[in-house]
Formats: sequence, C-alpha cells, structure tokens
Amino acid sequence: MIDKKLFKHIDIILIVIVLLLFISSLMMISSATHVTQKGLTRQVEMQTIAFFLGMIVIVFILFIDYNTFGNFQKSIYVGSILLLVAVHVPGIGKTQFGASSWINLGPVDMQPSEIVKIAFILSFAKFLEDRQNKLDTIKDLIPVGIYAGVPILLILKEPDLGNALVFCVIVFGMIFVSGLNYKMIGKSLLAGIISLPLAYKLMAPHQRVRIDAYLNPDNLELPGNYQVMNSKIAIGSGKLLGKGLYQGTQNNYNFLPVQESDFIFAVLGEEFGFIGGVIILALYFVFLYRMIKIAKNAKDVYGSLIVVGITSMFAFQIFENIGMTMGVMPVTGVTLPFLSYGGSSLLTNMIAIGIILNISMRRQKINF
Repeated sequence: MIDKKLFKHIDIILIVIVLLLFISSLMMISSATHVTQKGLTRQVEMQTIAFFLGMIVIVFILFIDYNTFGNFQKSIYVGSILLLVAVHVPGIGKTQFGASSWINLGPVDMQPSEIVKIAFILSFAKFLEDRQNKLDTIKDLIPVGIYAGVPILLILKEPDLGNALVFCVIVFGMIFVSGLNYKMIGKSLLAGIISLPLAYKLMAPHQRVRIDAYLNPDNLELPGNYQVMNSKIAIGSGKLLGKGLYQGTQNNYNFLPVQESDFIFAVLGEEFGFIGGVIILALYFVFLYRMIKIAKNAKDVYGSLIVVGITSMFAFQIFENIGMTMGVMPVTGVTLPFLSYGGSSLLTNMIAIGIILNISMRRQKINF
C-alpha cells in the first residue's frame, strides 16, 4: 500500500491547471464542432471519456513507484518498437490522412506514436542515467543516437514529421541535462544546420510542400497557406475580447482546417480574443514552470530525466501548434496539449501528468 504521507507532496497547482485546460478544451471543441447546430457531438463525448479514463490511469500510476518503470527499460523499449511496426501490418494498421499512423481497435483508432512518446521517455531516461556525464565524444553519442534513432525513423516512415520532430526535441532535452559536453552541443547544432538540405531532399513530397509553403507564406497556391491565412484572420478578428463563444465566423463557416484539433487555438483566438489567448498562454507558462521545478527537486537522476523529457515534449507541442496557427511555424499535425481534440493525444497527456505527479510526490524520502 502507498504511504498516505506521500500525497502531501503532490502538486495541486498542476492538477488545477490541467482541469482548467480541459474545461477550456470542451468549450472550444464544442464550438469547433458546432454543438449549437448539431447538438452534443461525438468529439465532445470522446474527449470527455478520454479525460475520465485518463483520471483513472493517473490514480493507478500514483500507486506505482516510478523507479519500477526503469526496471523494465528494455521491455518498454522493445514494446514501443513493436507498436510502431504494427501500424504497417495489414489488418492491424490503418491509413488515414495520408499516413499509416493508426491501429484499428474497432470503435476507436489508436495512434501508437502518442503512447510511445511516454514509453520512450521512461526507457530512454534509464538508458541515459547509466551514461550521465559520459557524453563527451562522438563515440559516446553513437549508442545514444541508435537508441533514439530507431523509433524516430519508424515514425518518419509512417510518415509523421510532426511527431518525429517532437521526439527529436525530447531526445535533445534529455541528453542536454545528462551532461552533454558543450563543445558537442555546438558541433551537433552545426551538423544539424549543414544537414538541412539533405533532410529536405529525404522528406516525403507532401512534407516538402509544407516547408515550401512556410518559406513562401504569400503564395496561396501552395497547400496549407490558404488555411494558415484564414487562421490568422480568425485570431486577428478576435481583437481584444473576442466575438464570444460559438460566435466565431471563420469557425462557423468552416474556413479553418481541422479546427477541433490542429487549429483549435485559432478558434479560441477568434471567440475569446487577445485576452483569452493570453490567459491560455499564462496557464501553459505556469504548467511548464511547475514541471521544471519538479525536475529540479526530483530525488534521483532518473526522475529528473523523465520530467525533462515530458516537459520538452509539452513545450515543443505548445510552441509548434500555436506558432503554426499564427504562421510563424510550419504546419504539422502536432496537437495543442489538453486543448486539441484527440483521444490518443489526451490520454497520453494524462499519463504524462500522472508520471509527473508520481515523481513530485516521491521527491522526498519519508522520515519516521
């Protein structure tokens, strides 16, 4: 049984922020799916179900010492690879939106790359813990690169550039706090910049088009630019206080693409204006700050690395999603944590919060 004293250290502020973001999510998804015209929509129902399933999972996770996950590092890693391979198996995998990124579970579809984010962080943190302050040379980084490269390449094969980028940020964030030599950081950044032309050539055609569109935002003939333009119009038209819930014209006339998911922030900006956007950004700022604080106060390196990985994941998704709705980042399928519609995404985020709370409440040893 878990010691009740541990619950004294649980981060209540983090829980409150997640609840506020979820309530905001239901409001925005209900508006984006036009509940005033259609009644209660499937998206609202599925988001609610996913959230409460997530709450149950969080309670379950709190009763497990997070170090237990480290003991199963290899099994978790292998299981993650098998899940990513499964999307390509006929009869199991499902292709939609031009990518083989889903597994058909009957009434619902699961996106393995979402769950694998957390599984990878749990296994990679243990992998790095054994190599802390031993990442001074290229030779030291080769096994790290192979370990991280396998799932990233499998995700690129789907193809899912957005989630592959999320994985890259997770990996860099975790390696950085593991004692990566500063000279190696400079060399890695230089190598990354030099390899950009090659990376561009290796991208799938539709991915290159997105990059082209980002570099030429005024060319509305390039796929995506017209949608981004409408997103910027929606956010700008919200002005200071917004048009009001369910009153967004860009939203109601379906000018926004995937408005319940990828462009949910544009819906929020149009209906709640600059003030609404600032409030959400403030919530995200405190959200990330609390996690950074938990990483700093974790009782061991393994716990710190897990929190850094999860924080990196959330930070990049927030920056990329909001940035693409404003035209300052390329358009990808990266969702906005706790706001965007998506059962797999929300459940993954809830699992991540459960692990963060687990590490937070175990940050100090119990003294009797």
